Amino acid sequence: MEQWQYALVMMIGYLIIALGIGILSGRGRDSSSLTEFTVAGRNLNLVVTWFLMGGAIFSAFAFLGAPGWAFSRGAPALYILAYLVFGIVPWYFTGPKIGKIGRKLGLYSLVGFLKGRFESKPLSMLIGIISFFAFIQYLAIQIKGMAIIFDVMTEGRIPFWLGALIAYAIVVIYVATGGLRAAAWSDVFQGFLMIVVSWTVGIMVVNKLHGSTKSMFQNIIDNKPGFLEIGVEGSTMSPMAFTTLIIVSGLGLLMWPHLFSRSYSSGPKAIKQTVLAYPIFTLFLLPLLLVGFAGVSVISVNELGDPDQILPYLVTTVLDLPGVVYGLVGAAALAAAMSSSDVITHSASLEFTDGVIRNIKKDLSDKTVLLIMRTAVVMVGALAYFVAVFGGQGLIALLAGAYGSIVQFAPGVYSALYWKRATAPGVIAGLLTGFVVNIYFQMIQTNTPLDIHAGILGLIANIAVFVAVSYATMPQKVDTVEQYVNIDEMEEA
Repeated sequence: MEQWQYALVMMIGYLIIALGIGILSGRGRDSSSLTEFTVAGRNLNLVVTWFLMGGAIFSAFAFLGAPGWAFSRGAPALYILAYLVFGIVPWYFTGPKIGKIGRKLGLYSLVGFLKGRFESKPLSMLIGIISFFAFIQYLAIQIKGMAIIFDVMTEGRIPFWLGALIAYAIVVIYVATGGLRAAAWSDVFQGFLMIVVSWTVGIMVVNKLHGSTKSMFQNIIDNKPGFLEIGVEGSTMSPMAFTTLIIVSGLGLLMWPHLFSRSYSSGPKAIKQTVLAYPIFTLFLLPLLLVGFAGVSVISVNELGDPDQILPYLVTTVLDLPGVVYGLVGAAALAAAMSSSDVITHSASLEFTDGVIRNIKKDLSDKTVLLIMRTAVVMVGALAYFVAVFGGQGLIALLAGAYGSIVQFAPGVYSALYWKRATAPGVIAGLLTGFVVNIYFQMIQTNTPLDIHAGILGLIANIAVFVAVSYATMPQKVDTVEQYVNIDEMEEA
């Protein structure tokens, strides 16, 4: 067989295994249970929770976007390590608290969390709609990554549109049938595969091209001065842009609605242990960043065309490694994309159903809600597929854009937990303001003041409006506020 044929067989084999694990993980469980579908019975352990959280890191951007940025942008790619390490820290305190509230009130979504605190139908629908579109953008990253892998690893035999369709169809099937538990156990298998392959391939690429990381970085310093620095001549990003990108990503990390499911589906001990162990996952991004740096003095960005293809391009074209290596890299990259796709698709269906459908028609049975959620999985997948195939943005650009929208949830979430004076009109006004400002500077006026990230500009406007309107409107009911802000004291009493 030719090299690309080895790769194709191994990637198809991986997809079949992933599908089998996803479907079999739900066997013996009540498939008609809303709690089982949404939060896996609220009893996931440390190992599964850790891999679920790790799936938020090891997405298509890890195997493709991160090396692509290291290759094309240099030092700014290190923002990924910074925000992932620091962004998880607040979950040590907020995660157990959100979990307690979720178990007490029977919650399974971010929409439900904010609706319970602020008792506002317009806020619920707004959260559902913004979440839905942010998820589409984030999910498009994963689908685009799957398509790139199939296209490059098979030397163009599997076109972009077909590769995306094959891989994502697998995700839709096992998420629609098995819910969060299917995504969780698939992520455990996918996580092991990604970890092993990232280190093996990363070290192999650097050693074959440069002999050592020291000589690799010395070549970059000699040939591209400033490429490995921030804010100097030759750098690709200003200090302000770099700093605010870290901030918006760090603050936005825990605002993704699918991370709320981790709080609802895990106990306080598992959450705290996961936070402590979570930074270990960032170590597995290092070799993938090194792959991007390894390509800098070997080929030019113009020669490659799409920087997101640097890892598969080095493996298949520059180094001409055996087809088995093609297949391992392809399978691991698909695993990375799928480990995020499944939980994102699952959560998008929850937020849309809870935020929009259940506010339009309240008297729905659990059976009907479950059917709507499964239908929404397919709908979300179709829309994200369209954006991935016909959109032109790179993976990191899509990711940064999605974070700019999702970080606007932060004032509402943290005030629900810690600020008694926050009100629903304040959250709505702030959220709308922040979202509009972010979209304006992302899509219309892209040259932002002082080179600040559009999401941060939106968040500043969001907070200002949120605080002002909260003080200008009637406070929430005391009993409603207390069951959120003082949940720890109430449980101890």
